[in-house]
Amino acid sequence: MARISPDGPELRDYGLVEVRTADLDGYTVDFLTIKQPVDMTVMLRGLPDDRCQCPHWGIVTEGSMIVRYADHEETARTGDAFYMAPGHVPTYEVGTRLIQFSPTDQLKATDEAIQRNMQALQGA
Repeated sequence: MARISPDGPELRDYGLVEVRTADLDGYTVDFLTIKQPVDMTVMLRGLPDDRCQCPHWGIVTEGSMIVRYADHEETARTGDAFYMAPGHVPTYEVGTRLIQFSPTDQLKATDEAIQRNMQALQGA
């Protein structure tokens, strides 16, 4: 059985967000802690429709997030299990914590776009 605990993976601090990431047999597991308000609009630029195309499943363990789609938005709060279908843009409030599961191969394009956009912002 593949498993991971929240204290297991190395902590990466991106300023706005702290993340512990692990791979479990083709699925990326992220333990996220939001330290400042985060709107992923800018970070997802360059993806189709400027929206994340990777599906995510997870649990909000603290706080809340709003997920915008082209035609509606949804809110997930503490204790909610969620599924984000492709074509979403999340925003997170300060103090939000979540555990998120994503297919690793589909997450790659999203991670690459986020890294490019972060570098562009830092260079600006």
